[in-house]
Amino acid sequence: MSGAFVVAFVPGVTPGKWARVWGERMPQHPLTLTPLPQADAVGALVAREADAVFVRMPAPDGFAAIPLYEEQPVVVMAKDHELSILDAVSPNDLTGIHLIDGDWAAAVELAATGVGVAIMPHSVARALSRRDVVARSAIDQPVTRIALVWDEGAASDLTEEFIGIVRGRTANSSRGAAPVKEQEKSKPRPKPAAAARRKSGTPQKRSKRR
Repeated sequence: MSGAFVVAFVPGVTPGKWARVWGERMPQHPLTLTPLPQADAVGALVAREADAVFVRMPAPDGFAAIPLYEEQPVVVMAKDHELSILDAVSPNDLTGIHLIDGDWAAAVELAATGVGVAIMPHSVARALSRRDVVARSAIDQPVTRIALVWDEGAASDLTEEFIGIVRGRTANSSRGAAPVKEQEKSKPRPKPAAAARRKSGTPQKRSKRR
């Protein structure tokens, strides 16, 4: 294994926890994190400019993927919007309200002006938060799901290591973990009663002499 490992991620994903574990286990291999829009992240994977990517499903065809977690949708609007008094916004509440589509960053900019509202994952709204907009839970709107995606045909040992970290595999349970010694497996275990007496220090009963 040699060189750096490049991971791209879409807005709303926070790969810091996995990067910290990588830095502890693989200090000789720098990890490069690159924030990209969904299409660009997929393009970086196709062009092999990234070794793995965190993107929203569905994953691109022909690549391996591990679905990770779901994101709840929210409605982003101007702070003084008529819907801002609600704790959650239903489809009926959106009747007659202009829905802003397209790039989420641009949608937040437009929502701040009061011309409409935008629906997006909560993690994205949090990343793009500003003082003049608020986010409310969206009822009966599709959830999104983040996945780790990579090219199995181009996977290296570094790729496998990163997959293990994302899966939550510990350093001791990695592919290189030492096997249990045969003699340790065949070593007899003490009987439960005898082991308990030794642990507690309780003396064993002896038969009375007559």
